[in-house]
Amino acid sequence: MIRNWPILFIIIPLVELYVIIAVGEEIGAFWTVILVLLTAVIGVSLLRIQGMSTLLRAQRNMAQGAIPAMEMIEGIALAVAGVLLITPGFITDSIGFLLLIPASRQAIIRYIVARSTIRTSFHGQSTQWQSGHQPSPGPDSADGKPPKKVGRTIEGEYRRED
Repeated sequence: MIRNWPILFIIIPLVELYVIIAVGEEIGAFWTVILVLLTAVIGVSLLRIQGMSTLLRAQRNMAQGAIPAMEMIEGIALAVAGVLLITPGFITDSIGFLLLIPASRQAIIRYIVARSTIRTSFHGQSTQWQSGHQPSPGPDSADGKPPKKVGRTIEGEYRRED
């Protein structure tokens, strides 16, 4: 999948350019430019509202002692929506507006999380997490026991004298 990203940076602008030209032929160049600017302005306004709403929900969850995980992912989705809305074009604006609608944004996030694989590494031990599964133990903890601690801890007291 990562190998295909450069292709997307070529294909998406070309498709956007084609759509802009096609729309321009139908409604005229002036109205096409106005429409592109209007979608950007409306999108940024809606983005500000959705961003504040997400921030308030995250603060409410933190005040209740809950981790605002979904709100953090929604914040990333809103940032992507902002980039897509500012980018001139009708296809990117459509995707950006989809990410601004809370129900579709959450559905897209659930879909991506369900299909994602997260790989982590901690002190030479790697774990892999797939949605709906428990993390697989690292190579040194195949017996289910926690890994051995590396290094040594020196206990003592600390006092700063200036």
